[in-house]
Amino acid sequence: MADSEDDLIIRHVVGRLVETHPRLEPHLVETAVQTAYEELRYARVRTYLPMLIERRAKDLLPPGDQPPSP
Repeated sequence: MADSEDDLIIRHVVGRLVETHPRLEPHLVETAVQTAYEELRYARVRTYLPMLIERRAKDLLPPGDQPPSP
């Protein structure tokens, strides 16, 4: 996967998380997503990379702004 595709994935995940966590600073969300990406960037199977990055970033965000679980 090219860097530009990875950049697109990162921007998409950041956008989704900023929408679902409007009280958090966008910079904080970007940092969490970038950290999650760095942890997962060398995964062999990249099909689910956006979902895995989003889940990991949510784990890195402060718990006070998490929406209630369904």
